[in-house]
Amino acid sequence: MKMRKRPRPFTLGLVTALIALPATAQDDPHVFRGARLLPIAGPPIESGVLVVQGGRITEIGGPRTRPPRGAVEHDVTGKVLMPGLVDTHSHVGSVSGGDRSAPLHPDVRNLDSIDIAADSVWRARSGGITTLNIMSGSGHLMSGQTAYVKLRDGARTIEDWLYCDDPIHGICGGMKMANGTNSIGSPPFPGTRAKSAALVRNLYHEALEYREKMAAAEDDEDDEDNQDGGEAAKRDLRMEALVEVLDGRRIVQHHTHRHNDIATVLRLREEFGFRVVVQHGTESWKVAEELAAAGVPVSITWIDAPGGKEETIDWNMETGAILERAGVDVAFNTDDSVTDSRLLFRAAAIAVRYGMSREKAIEGLTLAPARMLGLEDRIGSLEAGKDADFVVLSGDPLSTYTKVEQTWVEGTMIYDRANPDHRRYAVGGYKVYRTTADEDHAIRQLLEGETR
Repeated sequence: MKMRKRPRPFTLGLVTALIALPATAQDDPHVFRGARLLPIAGPPIESGVLVVQGGRITEIGGPRTRPPRGAVEHDVTGKVLMPGLVDTHSHVGSVSGGDRSAPLHPDVRNLDSIDIAADSVWRARSGGITTLNIMSGSGHLMSGQTAYVKLRDGARTIEDWLYCDDPIHGICGGMKMANGTNSIGSPPFPGTRAKSAALVRNLYHEALEYREKMAAAEDDEDDEDNQDGGEAAKRDLRMEALVEVLDGRRIVQHHTHRHNDIATVLRLREEFGFRVVVQHGTESWKVAEELAAAGVPVSITWIDAPGGKEETIDWNMETGAILERAGVDVAFNTDDSVTDSRLLFRAAAIAVRYGMSREKAIEGLTLAPARMLGLEDRIGSLEAGKDADFVVLSGDPLSTYTKVEQTWVEGTMIYDRANPDHRRYAVGGYKVYRTTADEDHAIRQLLEGETR
């Protein structure tokens, strides 16, 4: 991919600015020209033009689109350019949640455990993933608050990746819940599915009472005629997180496989009114009409070989197509490392082979999962005003021969297959080690062969 800078008209007034700033300052507009654009929000654009500046998309159009003067030009002729992938269910970064002291830990914040320097993060970048919902495992009915992160370049701490502005007081993700086999165990964990639902129901009723108590305490403080001010309500961080769920400000990301477990989730949603996304949904095809009627989306974890887990025996390769026909919003996730982050495209490709439409399958990698995280106003499609998160592909996104050549986040390239230090994460094993000079030379020869 060639990059050049369009000539900037010279005027005396620009002399000081040109001396003070490099020719390709971050604030300069960048134009990507010649690729087949997949906006997701509209039809494909052949030989399209994408303009980004200040981390945002400023313009998208056909070959006659005129970029601003002074823009840095990127020739992506023959490539495919589409939004960065959004993974609604990931465990990269060695994330951890609640301990074995109790089955419900709504106050635990997964962001306090994430290792942003983990190799798994680079695997995600090399797979074209730009946004992740990182959450702890499903061994608890409620393992903690998830973290919505964007894989920005140059991060030093998890704060540099979060979507929220205030990681202490803000809402920085969803709430991980689970039911079924994983969360059943010895006391204090429930021993049955029915007991699991009872524990969750009791906790939400406790949260309802807490919300009423806090509202009453606030009213007392605002009441000028109240002389004694009433009894101050004691803060409870567990309950505060659940009130955010009840108020619809924190989305429940719910691990659930079997059709009867999914039905339990739908009953809890109806009873308490929270927003919920079904994660995995192995038997969601059996209750597709019920999911559609409830307006509950499903993020599918693709299963290659059922048998390792009793709950996945009735996996159906046509699940995506069945859900789409029923009107359910469908996404795909990795559950990394169940599916390697480098293989998320593959889930959509196989879903199309088994009857899902091409358009909805690609949307299931981008805009649909963005909706499931409540981030659709910022990411998931190529539209003016949205974040400049996108991937440059060597070919069709659903082809097994296609490679992710570049991954960009907010107008900054975070992965470049042409860079041997990056490419090793695309082709290496589960753990990537530093290579020798001879091995680097061999990688460069391979790269040269790919570009001929």
